[in-house]
Amino acid sequence: MFSRFGTAAVLSLVAFQGAQAQSPPPASAFGRLPGVQSVAMSPAGDQLAILGGGPAARTVRFATIDKPGETQLALGDVQTMDVRWVGEGYVLVRAAYWQTVGPRNAYRFERNVVVDNKGKVVSTLLEGDNPSAYALSQPVLGVVDGEKPKALVLGLDQVVDNGEGSLGTRLVRKGVINPLVWTLWRVDVAKGRGAVAERGTPDTKRWSVDADGEARVRVDEDIISHKVSLYARAKGQKQWRPLASADREDSYLGYSDAEDAAFMIRKGADGVAQVIRIRLAGGEPEPVGKAVANQDVGLLRDSHLTTPVAIVSGGERPVYEWLDPQLATVHGALSRAFKGRDVLLTGWSKDRTRFVARVTSPSAPATWYLFDRARKEISPLGEEYPELKDQALGQTRWLTYKARDGLEIPAYLTLPPNAPASGGKLPLIVMPHGGPAVRDAFDFDWWAQFLATRGYAVLQPQFRGSGGFGDAFEKAGEREWGGKIQTDLLDGVASLAADGVVDPARVCIVGASFGGYSALAGATLNPDAYRCAVSVNGVSDLPQALGETVTAYGKESDSFRYWRQVMGSTVGDPTALTSISPARRVSKATPPVLLAWGERDTTVLPAQSERMRDALQAAGRPVETLALEKDDHYLTNSASRTRVLEATEQFLAKHLPVAR
Repeated sequence: MFSRFGTAAVLSLVAFQGAQAQSPPPASAFGRLPGVQSVAMSPAGDQLAILGGGPAARTVRFATIDKPGETQLALGDVQTMDVRWVGEGYVLVRAAYWQTVGPRNAYRFERNVVVDNKGKVVSTLLEGDNPSAYALSQPVLGVVDGEKPKALVLGLDQVVDNGEGSLGTRLVRKGVINPLVWTLWRVDVAKGRGAVAERGTPDTKRWSVDADGEARVRVDEDIISHKVSLYARAKGQKQWRPLASADREDSYLGYSDAEDAAFMIRKGADGVAQVIRIRLAGGEPEPVGKAVANQDVGLLRDSHLTTPVAIVSGGERPVYEWLDPQLATVHGALSRAFKGRDVLLTGWSKDRTRFVARVTSPSAPATWYLFDRARKEISPLGEEYPELKDQALGQTRWLTYKARDGLEIPAYLTLPPNAPASGGKLPLIVMPHGGPAVRDAFDFDWWAQFLATRGYAVLQPQFRGSGGFGDAFEKAGEREWGGKIQTDLLDGVASLAADGVVDPARVCIVGASFGGYSALAGATLNPDAYRCAVSVNGVSDLPQALGETVTAYGKESDSFRYWRQVMGSTVGDPTALTSISPARRVSKATPPVLLAWGERDTTVLPAQSERMRDALQAAGRPVETLALEKDDHYLTNSASRTRVLEATEQFLAKHLPVAR
């Protein structure tokens, strides 16, 4: 098998095998929650709030730059997302908790906990007896600094009739049962209580606010037609007026205070996307930046000025088109210093003398840095995976291959540490992402890297239906869950096998969420292609999943409409969903399966994994299970992640050993 690559390849393979003989880092080093999860800088630039901690507990550390010592608040075993300053004295910690209704129905709520810069919890935004308690999340849409800082929070309130009797008729016509509407609250962060700033209509989804906290753009989506409409209230005006319309809510990118304008994406039939600016006071849309083809587009914003500073797009990795020359200079200098990695400026002081940057790549765990422009100093603030420092990790590269119908499919390929670029007929893990309308990022993937350090090549295809590559590419995956999406995965294996990188007879498929569905679909719809499958929180029965969505959100919900559109329906074909439901396609050919699920999963209910377990057992097929009692859909605690990694390693060792 070595003749194709010659003597150099043989020597490389010997070196690779020697490296693999060394003990790789333990599963806990990959499965731990990040040591640094989020860093925020105060407006003046002299204080930092650092969210992170050890594997078992989260903390917020407060440090004053140029002064020794720090204050620490222990949050304990709680799920946290990020931190954000409000003024110079308070930090918002976004955290989540679960509330169980009945024996299995759990609901996940996100709330904003207010902590002062001495490390004391002082309030929770919108706490108390008001309708916002029913909102699963309460996004902060803006903050206003000052002696009594305020947060603008998206919550709920009772719908109010205008006195003309039309609102009640409108609610009846649209079938709205619960008369709660999205409401913009202006909240005193020290007390947690607030007053209504704007009350929406039954169609309202959200607002954008200016630097003073005044609502300038309102986004509505008609409950029946799902048409998205933008309404504007320019500075100096009191009334809302129609501004623009769109097919999708995400066509609206945000508001610019400096220009008193809305930013949107205008997309052509050819897949070209152009950012445009619409002045709220009137005028024709103006193009901003370069048009991009077959890529999603977003904005990076200055939170102090409430203004976009860069257009972000990209395929393999993010591409920044800077709208602010000063920030472009800073980003360029840091990108040269960390060549080959992505540098994300996550925040900066109002005077732009100090910056926080997250630096990462698929082959290196992220590290957070403080950059002082005046001193020209870069100081590390912490590593996300400190136990992996100086460890041999897999090397990741970007590639494309053609699907059987000619569609170009991009992918990340990670090879084991010190493996030759040619691979050498390695055992392969196909690792489809979740979603499906998301994508893998140019970032460190703890799961893929763990598998690579165990000796496996890992292929992460951005199959049709993935987000990030334009509307046409995403739409191509609709109603193809069990069809072309799955053959996209198989075509990736075939491409690598044709190049001699992997052994097509030694392949398993591993995934979570939609990736878990793909793993189960691979095991049941294409059982000859895979030796084994690992599904974490995967869907196994599509009709049952749609029924669960109706039970949770109703037949008129956005969730049900979306899933029926992308998954398919039984209208006109009663077998359309059953024929691609893994739990209904188990046979004697189905390879061994490992099922893991979070008992608190509210996205894909545990019943989906249990349904697959029962089907496999009834058919006499080998199945292993791992129930994670205190975790959810996203594996949000270190113990669960580590257990999944360890179980996967043991399972693969039995069914796909690295050594032949």
